[in-house]
Amino acid sequence: MFPKSTQAQFWMFENEGDLNILRSKTNVAYIESHKNEAPAGAGDGHFLTEQDEADVVFYFSVKMGEFCDKFKPPMPSYVKGTSSHYFKRFYLHNSVMNYHPKEILVTAVYLACKVEEFNVSMQQFIANVQGNQERATKIILNNELLLMQELQFHLTVHNPFRAVEGLLIDIKTRCDSVHSVDSFRPEIQTFLDSVFLTDACMIYAPSQIALAAVIHAASRQKQNLDSYVTESLFGEQGEEACVRNIRVMV
Repeated sequence: MFPKSTQAQFWMFENEGDLNILRSKTNVAYIESHKNEAPAGAGDGHFLTEQDEADVVFYFSVKMGEFCDKFKPPMPSYVKGTSSHYFKRFYLHNSVMNYHPKEILVTAVYLACKVEEFNVSMQQFIANVQGNQERATKIILNNELLLMQELQFHLTVHNPFRAVEGLLIDIKTRCDSVHSVDSFRPEIQTFLDSVFLTDACMIYAPSQIALAAVIHAASRQKQNLDSYVTESLFGEQGEEACVRNIRVMV
């Protein structure tokens, strides 16, 4: 399960600061190894800054979400979630100046389809890609092994979607004061879509993200889950702070 997974052991971090340190090292390492290629007198402006790289990754994370949402046949949410994990992990140790995010984006989605057993052929997949589809096929095939290597072949991803389903069933069973629990689903999905644009999935456990999504959806529906969370789930553990932190991040 999650606590013993490669995700928990190698791809979870204490806070955003730890992630930013890694990204800063990646940015500096690229600049140091390519500084001799800069034109004379170009100065530091020849290379992207750490913030520039973060902005580019965010932009293409949004584009990845749009690509997955429009995918035909319809793509399960957990494939989209796994794709996002792969994409974010890759750019912890690689610079966008070295690997174009558009190419890694489609490769991450294609790999996620295979790992999550969402069975689409290469022909079906590239039919969703705009532009030169023959070139897109070559890009995906050329980058697939690279992506797996950079992920250290840690391909199993625990997403929050299964935990969400468990929580909804539990609320229906043990929380009589909450009604129309299934009406939470659109707000939950919106919340999780926004989570995958942040670093939350590399800081908080899937179950914590799932709970934050459910609490957020309930509050949007003007329903209160405080007693369920404090009495039925946490008791005296005091883990509500984790949920508050996730909601603040998103």
